[in-house]
Amino acid sequence: MPRTGYTDLKSQMTRAAQSIVDNIVEGCGAASRFEFARYVDISIKSTSEVDYQLELARDLGVMSQDVWKPLAKEVIEIRKMLSALRRSILAAAARDKTPRQAKQRDSSKPRQYAATKRPGKRMPGDPGSDD
Repeated sequence: MPRTGYTDLKSQMTRAAQSIVDNIVEGCGAASRFEFARYVDISIKSTSEVDYQLELARDLGVMSQDVWKPLAKEVIEIRKMLSALRRSILAAAARDKTPRQAKQRDSSKPRQYAATKRPGKRMPGDPGSDD
């Protein structure tokens, strides 16, 4: 990018690129995996914004094809990594949720308590009891 001119484009591209990292960091402090996945999704959207701004800079002639091409490839690679991270987070969230649902189903069933024996005491129905 040239040193002078295109200040808005440079500024917006810088903010969008920084937003990728900022949202991942903010998501790390999320209260749940689903919330973290939402922040990663916002990061993915920021990669699309950076991708567009790189294309715009190329189309305006502000950035040469030789400079644009490796940057565009890197943005695509980052988007792929973030998408894989998001899938992984959502899969972990689904695994976290499954045992909880199973416990809720089990707790809705009436509990059956087995009679407990005390050592030396016979329970009704035991062989040799008087019942």
